[in-house]
Amino acid sequence: MSRDAPTDRARELRAAQTRAEAKLWQSLRNRRLSGWKWRRQYPVGRYITDFCCLDAALIVELDGGQHSEAVVYDDRRTAYLESQGFRVIRFWNHEIYEHSAEVCDVILAHCSGETPSPYPLPQGGEGRSPRESEAIPSSPPNAGERVG
Repeated sequence: MSRDAPTDRARELRAAQTRAEAKLWQSLRNRRLSGWKWRRQYPVGRYITDFCCLDAALIVELDGGQHSEAVVYDDRRTAYLESQGFRVIRFWNHEIYEHSAEVCDVILAHCSGETPSPYPLPQGGEGRSPRESEAIPSSPPNAGERVG
């Protein structure tokens, strides 16, 4: 393994980003979200985050269906990232496809230090994780703060 293995792996992940990551990146790149600087596939310790805003100490993770079984891993990962001073928020991929403007509003509110209300979703939409006081019942118990 090379000395810069996390950086090499991040580079590979950037080249193979998911459709949801590409869609969100179009809203975050080049300071498009109110001037906030975002990095994609950014290494933090042994983990590579989907999106990281260092100035806001905020990490945004996108989860596909496979994450519904990865609760223990996600819990450990989130705990580590939080121990490094980051807040972690998570969105399901379908939220990016169906509610991208609202997702960006929630991300922007977190960047600004606000505690956003969940955006309105149609019936059956995903929301915050059950740990959140305003949870929407259909949300799975994933690690980190499920926003939406």
